[in-house]
Amino acid sequence: MPTVQDIYDFVNSLAPFDTQDAADNAGLLVGSPAAPVTGIHVALDVTQRVLDEAEAAHASLIVTHHPLMFTGTHRLLESDYEGRLLARLIRGRMALIAAHTNLDRAPGGINDVLAGTLGMRDVTGEGYLRIGTLPQPLSAQQLIAHAASALHTVVRPMGNIQRPIVRVAVSSGAGSDAWAEAAALGADAFITGEMKHHHALALADAGLLGLEAGHHATEEPGIFALADALQNRWNAVKYSVCVTKSRVCAYAAPAQP
Repeated sequence: MPTVQDIYDFVNSLAPFDTQDAADNAGLLVGSPAAPVTGIHVALDVTQRVLDEAEAAHASLIVTHHPLMFTGTHRLLESDYEGRLLARLIRGRMALIAAHTNLDRAPGGINDVLAGTLGMRDVTGEGYLRIGTLPQPLSAQQLIAHAASALHTVVRPMGNIQRPIVRVAVSSGAGSDAWAEAAALGADAFITGEMKHHHALALADAGLLGLEAGHHATEEPGIFALADALQNRWNAVKYSVCVTKSRVCAYAAPAQP
C-alpha cells in the first residue's frame, strides 16, 4: 500500500513543488508522510462537500489544486471557514496535498490539458501561457460555442468579435495578465478563467478577442488529468488504490435536501 510520501513523490515528479511561486503554499499541507493511503479523492478545492465525498469514498488522502493556508495562518479556530476544514481533516485523519502553481506551469499540467481540451494543435509556451492553432479557422461566435461546449461552462466574450480566429492562447484560472504575452506571440484570441477589467480594456484596444471561461472550468480538466495519472500509476504497480474525482465548485450553491 502506498504512503502519503509515495503520492507526494509521484506528484512531485510530474510537477515539481520547487517550481511553485514564492507566494504559493503547494505541497503536503496536512497529515503524516508515513500514513498509508487507502484511497485518494481529487478536487479543485477543499470544501465541506468535498470532505463529505472523501469520507464516503473512504479516501485517506485528498489532492487539490488550490491550497489551504494560502496566506499566513496563525491560528486554527473552528469559528473560521478554513479552520473548520482543517479541523475536520485532522479529526478524520485525512492528509492533504495541494499541487497549485507548480501544476499550472508543468509540462502536461493544467494549461497543457486546457489547450488539449480545446483541441489546439502545435502547442508551445512555458510558465502560465500556452499558444497553438485551431484545426480550422473559426469565427468568434464559433470559438465561443466551442469553448463553452468543451469546458461545460458559460463563456463571456470581450474585445474584437469580428476577428477570424486561428491562433489561440490560454492561461487558466486568474491568468488574464498573460494577455499581452499572448498578443506578442500572435494570438488572435486569448482564453482565461478570470479577466480583470483593465486587462479586458487593453486586450480590446489591441484588437484581440478575449474569452472569460471561469476559474473552475479552465482548471478542472487539468486536475482531473492528474487524478487519472494517479490511478494509472498505482494500478501499474499493482496497488489497489481508488482515485475518485469531485465536481464540486467551491462557490456553487449547496445541494437542496
